[in-house]
Amino acid sequence: MSFQLYDESTGSVVPFIPLVPGQVSIYHCGLTVQSSPHLGHIRKEVVFDVLRRWLTASGYRVKVVANVTDINEKIWQKAEQAGMAWYELAYQVELELHRAYAALGCLPPNYEPRATGHITEMIELTVRLIERGHAYVAPDGSGDVYFDVRSWPEYGSLSHQDIDDMVTAEDADPRGKHDPRDFALWKGSKPDEPPTASWPSPWGRGRPGWHLECSAMSLKYLGERFDIHGGGMDLRFPHHENEQAQSRAAGYGFAKYWMHNAFVTMAGEKMSKSLGNGTIVTEVTRQYPPRAVRLYLAQPHYRSTIEYSPTSLAEATAQLERIDSFLERGEAAGPLDFHFDDLPQGFVTAMDDDLGTPSAVAVIFDTIKAGNKAFDAADEQSGALALRQVRAMLHVLGLDPYDPQWADQAAGTTPEVTNGLIELVLSEREQARARRDFAASDRIRDHLNSLGVRIEDTPRGARWSVSHS
Repeated sequence: MSFQLYDESTGSVVPFIPLVPGQVSIYHCGLTVQSSPHLGHIRKEVVFDVLRRWLTASGYRVKVVANVTDINEKIWQKAEQAGMAWYELAYQVELELHRAYAALGCLPPNYEPRATGHITEMIELTVRLIERGHAYVAPDGSGDVYFDVRSWPEYGSLSHQDIDDMVTAEDADPRGKHDPRDFALWKGSKPDEPPTASWPSPWGRGRPGWHLECSAMSLKYLGERFDIHGGGMDLRFPHHENEQAQSRAAGYGFAKYWMHNAFVTMAGEKMSKSLGNGTIVTEVTRQYPPRAVRLYLAQPHYRSTIEYSPTSLAEATAQLERIDSFLERGEAAGPLDFHFDDLPQGFVTAMDDDLGTPSAVAVIFDTIKAGNKAFDAADEQSGALALRQVRAMLHVLGLDPYDPQWADQAAGTTPEVTNGLIELVLSEREQARARRDFAASDRIRDHLNSLGVRIEDTPRGARWSVSHS
């Protein structure tokens, strides 16, 4: 079975057939950089990172573009409260987003365009829509330009809604609209807005509407048609519905498939900035190992809601320790190389079925169980195969501890360097024990314990692991 995915536009799981054989183009909507990223935001990044890794493992050449929305009313309102310029706050939060990417092992996009860097392209797209009869300038002199939703018969097809059942678009003052559901392509400047947050246009100074941004940027970097567009489920309507309508009304094919991940919730409510219940990524990764946080976000199916709880993160930490214990047992002589050909068929089948990560993770633990039995029976060949399989599966999920992405960024050390330094200290401890200097041996052990490194003396020598408690 080749890769299949749930396409939001058809409401069904369908075979994935890329527009260009052997290549995949993906656009997913990035963060509006108004406040620090929380687990709800970063789940999307993890989901699309796993998608990218799986398609790469399947032999595709993958190109990913994810935007940054750096102009927005909420940005300058929060900046004003903080006593900052709006662009300073936007840049500060953008850097936090990049740190969150790295903290959870997400590969950076191939390109990450900012909305403010593409005003020209957005104006050109708006002009094209006006010329084709799908947009109009508000008659009230506000400088606003709206998309005429009733001019596009397919409006509502992505979210499977009838236009008469839709709510009013609340992204601009309705006084200049033909229909209350028409949405803003361009917003004329207002006296209470920062002068730096506007640009000249044929309709006067202003700024782009939110929905226009992604259409213009995906067109520039992925072309008139691309394979997959995605984001959180909350973007399906109105954001993605509006993106699709304006792009296709302009004469472009736009996205072939649509993917949306479900929410992370707290007490049954969507985790969001507006509710004030977001769990900031940097805070969570101080309390739990970053790889465990990634496992917590990646293991549930991407279309299933995740309920946040410390218990769930503690369980993910315990799962990760079980994984790492197997890797440590099998790799005493150093990590074995692996290849994607080592992936077990059960894992391949699960991932090909709309990124079936719950079943895929179950295969990892089944393989670990079999590998431990092989090592117990001194079957080194079978144990080594299980080890290669586990590392290949972990790599696809972005959880392989030997991957350089998990380098200690603060100290600038990789796992290999850390492992080597600990092994060197343990060698010094072993020499102290050999000369019966048990006081020195105990000091080394106690110091390592204070750093969270647990030592276990076995007939084959000392074994160590990192405690995250």
